[in-house]
Amino acid sequence: MSINRVIISGNLTRDPELRSTASGLPVLGFGVAVNDRRKNQQTGEWEDYPNFIDCTMFGARAESLSRYLSKGTKVSIEGKLRWSQWEREGQKRSKIEVIVDELEFMSSRNKTDGYDANAEFAAIPSSLSPDSTASVYDEDIPF
Repeated sequence: MSINRVIISGNLTRDPELRSTASGLPVLGFGVAVNDRRKNQQTGEWEDYPNFIDCTMFGARAESLSRYLSKGTKVSIEGKLRWSQWEREGQKRSKIEVIVDELEFMSSRNKTDGYDANAEFAAIPSSLSPDSTASVYDEDIPF
């Protein structure tokens, strides 16, 4: 048995980028910075080391969330790790990213004029099952 689940809490490192696959499925890409706290062996002080995680979300929910996310927004995400490999200009490239199933706003700055973005999205289920994400991801994204 194997389990591929990830939970990450951090801040967006850039404004999200909304695109569409050739079939019209919305794809939202963004980065999340997560600190790893370690003790510096020379000074004995605790230090934060940032990790920058690429994240991708598919479907109508991704399109809706793109309006409320921006650089610096604190979020908690849940999803699965996905490794991909491609070739560009003769160079083999690869990356590990999180395919986001759930996203929750962690900062109150997303509340404006009594509007709570979490309330709108709490009731919206993810529009893709894990099996449908794999086929869309592999065939429709040109990179």
